[in-house]
Amino acid sequence: QVQLVESGGGLVQAGGSLRLSCAASGRTFSSYAMGWFRQAPGKEREFVAAITWSGGSTHYADSVKGRFAISRDNAKNTAYLQMNSLKPEDTAVYYCNADLSLPRLRTGTANYWGHGTQVTVSS
Repeated sequence: QVQLVESGGGLVQAGGSLRLSCAASGRTFSSYAMGWFRQAPGKEREFVAAITWSGGSTHYADSVKGRFAISRDNAKNTAYLQMNSLKPEDTAVYYCNADLSLPRLRTGTANYWGHGTQVTVSS
């Protein structure tokens, strides 16, 4: 079993930056692919980014490529999402997830999810 807790959300102006953190506990963190999804009010949950268990491969939604960067520090059992050049359309609740299967994680069916952190970008 893995527990995930997100932090780092907040209110930021368009063009600004935030770094989200996802602290994991339970099973060996380094065994899991990690990812971020987001969900805005009235919209479906959307894939944002993912990283393999080794950190050797990253994946991004087209909407965030070049602006967001996912990373992980297995020694700290923590994954991160660095968000730069934020836009109002990035406003959403951001959820961290984890799974032994990266493909399953990317489709939104990961076994483990955090409870989310709110990111609000003002124009």
